[in-house]
Amino acid sequence: MLTRPDPAHERSEPLKQAVDLPRNVEVTKLSNELTVVTDRMEHLESAALGVWVKAGSRDEQESEHGIAHFLEHMAFKGTKARTARDIAEQIENVGGDVNAATSAETTSFYARVLKDDVPLAVDILADILTNSLFEEDELRREQHVILQEIGAAQDSPEDIVFDNFQSTAFAGQALGRPIMGTPQTVSSFGAGDLRTYLADHYHGPNMVLAASGKVDHESIVKLAASRFSSFGETPAREPVACSYTGGESRSDKVLQEAQIVLGFQGRAYHERDFYASQVLATLLGGGMSSRLFQEVREKRGLCYSIYAFHWGFSDTGLFGIHAATEENDIEPLIPVVLDELRKAGDGIDQQELDRARAQISAGLMMSMESPASRAGQIARQILLFGRPISNEELIERLQALTVDRLSDLASRLFTGADPTVAAIGPIGTLASQADITERLDAR
Repeated sequence: MLTRPDPAHERSEPLKQAVDLPRNVEVTKLSNELTVVTDRMEHLESAALGVWVKAGSRDEQESEHGIAHFLEHMAFKGTKARTARDIAEQIENVGGDVNAATSAETTSFYARVLKDDVPLAVDILADILTNSLFEEDELRREQHVILQEIGAAQDSPEDIVFDNFQSTAFAGQALGRPIMGTPQTVSSFGAGDLRTYLADHYHGPNMVLAASGKVDHESIVKLAASRFSSFGETPAREPVACSYTGGESRSDKVLQEAQIVLGFQGRAYHERDFYASQVLATLLGGGMSSRLFQEVREKRGLCYSIYAFHWGFSDTGLFGIHAATEENDIEPLIPVVLDELRKAGDGIDQQELDRARAQISAGLMMSMESPASRAGQIARQILLFGRPISNEELIERLQALTVDRLSDLASRLFTGADPTVAAIGPIGTLASQADITERLDAR
């Protein structure tokens, strides 16, 4: 059960910051350590708000695999005050919407409403997180829905290859398990399991209520203090540390295309090379002007789709390249990709760096036009870094990067490493992990 603090926890105090807050951002920490943050956008008539929890699939025990995602579904299936239909109708009666999402490290529950309906949205979000009933009939129905969701993912080769990629990169660890769980684990959950998971992970210090748009900070603080005071002030336990393993996962199937993911150990959010890794991924495969797209697709026509990505986590990361191609093009495609990775370690042009920085900076600024994006970004920053980070600070970090630093990072990422290889489809001609390692290390 959730612990209920004494009435003193209704009080709140400003969150002390070592640096100035971004413009229009206000932060208050309630006495149970839940953080309330608002980002006022005066020109809007609406607001986006939600609760972000520092608990996701990597916080699960093996027997709980998929429970974070299952809880996300069950939160909308009825409370002491509202039926599932009431929740949907009350938010849609005012033209709003409500939804949720689960990732490896966070779970979020959020709404979008007009400015006058912010109190209703806060009340509904608090209700589903503090008063959900988890009734047996709803549990069984939603288990069936999630089993269908798992089945749909298993019909998608791209979903399968990425699940296999992550499970191979973090073999035998929670971070490597698919977020949705398995049919066996999902079918085993009961109301008691959900309540135990809530009590273990949904604590004030691990939660942020964030709102962006036409919002009033003090009003939201008062609402939060009265509706979220039941969450305990003791931090939830930290997840077990994860470490990159690398490895190989191959599934030879009769498909029209082969799905291939090649990966390496990336950088955690707090590491010096995190932003450099983001820029390197953009430079190599972040758009039509990127090295991989130009060399593999445009010049040689060896695939329809190719891109690079970098995923950061709290204690590790993944850098990868995904390509979808036909069977006859696999053999020539892989050496071209590997050569481009090696070339990045030999040198990067200033023009390439400038273009990649511009892409990331523009994406950042464009996302600031959306209150939902702003609320989500600032909530995650508080959970990860303990404070909001201004756009100016982020852009300064990007501007500090040099071509020498990116080349050095590429050399360290792609040589002397244990790559992860995941592939599904007609992949008989795909090089082995050992062959890929040998080619990357050859000079």
